[in-house]
Amino acid sequence: MPNASDDLFTREDPIFANKELLEINHLPGEGRIVGRDDEISDLATAVNPAIFGQSPSNVLIYGKTGTGKSLCAKYVSQRLVETAEEEGVKATFAYVDCAQDTTETQAVQTIADSVNDTSITGIKVPDKGLSTSTYYKRLWRILDSLYDVVLIILDEIDKLSDDDILMQLSRAGEAGKIAGCKLGVIGISNKIQYKDRMDERVKSSLCEREFVFPPYDANQLRDIMDARSDAFRDGVLDPSTIPRAAALAAREHGDARKAIDILRYAGEIAQSMGASTVKENFVTQARQRAETDRFRELIRGSTPHSRYVLQALAILSLSNEKQDGFRTSRVYEVYENICRQQGSDSLSLRRVRDLLKEHAFLDIIEQSKHSGGSAEGSYTKHQLLEDPDVVRDVLIENTDS
Repeated sequence: MPNASDDLFTREDPIFANKELLEINHLPGEGRIVGRDDEISDLATAVNPAIFGQSPSNVLIYGKTGTGKSLCAKYVSQRLVETAEEEGVKATFAYVDCAQDTTETQAVQTIADSVNDTSITGIKVPDKGLSTSTYYKRLWRILDSLYDVVLIILDEIDKLSDDDILMQLSRAGEAGKIAGCKLGVIGISNKIQYKDRMDERVKSSLCEREFVFPPYDANQLRDIMDARSDAFRDGVLDPSTIPRAAALAAREHGDARKAIDILRYAGEIAQSMGASTVKENFVTQARQRAETDRFRELIRGSTPHSRYVLQALAILSLSNEKQDGFRTSRVYEVYENICRQQGSDSLSLRRVRDLLKEHAFLDIIEQSKHSGGSAEGSYTKHQLLEDPDVVRDVLIENTDS
């Protein structure tokens, strides 16, 4: 009689050979970064002085999600550290996800902790419990003790609650906070208008070089997925699967991250169905699943009324009304109807405005200001950036549960 566990688990994956290549956080080797040669070259030129122990330029990188900003910044930083070492220069880089570390204290703690080597410095950087100024003092001591040059990558820099850390980092040298170490900052943002709300003093010291990363086209997306196709076993990928996924992603967003997600999900669908190949028709199912999972993650932990507001926008987006966005007053009308259906008291118009702003901050919706002339003044329109079908389905499923 066979062991029960033999029936429950598959000992050899029939679809994937190295699934890690399809994980978002995976930093590919040089040959796997596709369609960003110019951007990598520009970034390398900006930070090149660091190789000789001189100050690298501060850089601001803009571009939509999934255009390779973080990937290229990490790759160039890693290469810089290796090349500097060959020149006898001690260098490192720190990476901060500002969507997670939104406050100045959290960000400076993350930087100090990631560049520290307690066995050499004797300095401890606890997760919490110190004042912001104490974290800075420890960071400056660590930098001067261990390094000649340090690059700091602040990803999703627009999610920081204020500019204070940018002021500190970009002026650390001239303010005499660090004596022997040179510091460079690479800020990354999905919002091209981010610079407009920056403190003028920070802007002058941080925005030395600016680069915009365009969305990938279908050919680049196909090359990106081809470069990671050895995540699958030989002969498993149907020849038309990658071109189909690339065409779909290019038409909708040019987002490499989503394209890779779609490819991974298509493989998982093949796996769950017991198919021997990852067929082209799995791509459409995979796209829906990728969008659904991503949106589900975005709204995880949101309040019922936050979801009702999104549901109102999804209903309007799926209606026959104009598709270039909807006024706050129109969204509020539909939101009130949803509240009545749910047997819940509606929030005030002002509070709903705040909820819409929060969704815009998370890039779930896009807001645009319009002028109605002297007769009606200015007003705001709101448009879903997510697929309204996905939004509706996830929110209904959320309500039912």
